Amino acid sequence: MWLLIAFIAVPMIEIGLFIKVGGLIGLWPTLAIVLATAIAGSWLVRMQGSAALSRLRSSLNELRDPTEPIAHGAMILFAGALLLTPGFFTDTVGLLLLVPGVRAAVLRWLAARIEVQRFTVGGAPPRREPHRPDIIDGEFQEIEPEAESLPRNPSGWTRH
Repeated sequence: MWLLIAFIAVPMIEIGLFIKVGGLIGLWPTLAIVLATAIAGSWLVRMQGSAALSRLRSSLNELRDPTEPIAHGAMILFAGALLLTPGFFTDTVGLLLLVPGVRAAVLRWLAARIEVQRFTVGGAPPRREPHRPDIIDGEFQEIEPEAESLPRNPSGWTRH
C-alpha cells in the first residue's frame, strides 16, 4: 500500500515543484539545475560508491560483519537512482542519502524495525577423507627419451 502511495505522491510533488520553480526562475534555468544536479550527483555517487566498496572489501578481508558497508552501498546506489531521476524532490532525497550521517541515521532507523532471523557466514566446513593406509602419496617426474636414441631419419621421405 505504501509503495502505491509513493508512486502516486512522488510524481505529483515533482510536477508541483517544477511548476513553482519554473514560474520563479524560468524554464531554462530550471532545466539547467536539473541537469547540474544529475551530473554532480553522479560524480558524488561514484566517489562515495568506490569508498563504500573499499570499506566492504576491508570488512570482508578482516572477517568483520559486512552488513553496514553493504547497507551504505545500497543507500548510495539508491541515491544515485534518485539523482538521475529528474526532479527537485528526488534530488533532495538523493543528496541527503549521500551524507554519511543521514545514511547512519537511516540505518539505525531500519535496524530498529528489522529483525534478523538467522545469519551465517560461509557454508559447512569441508569434509576430509580419513587416512587410508593403502594409498601412497608421492611425486613423479617425466623423463624425456634422449635424442641420440631416436632414429635420425624416421621415414624414407627425408634426405640423407
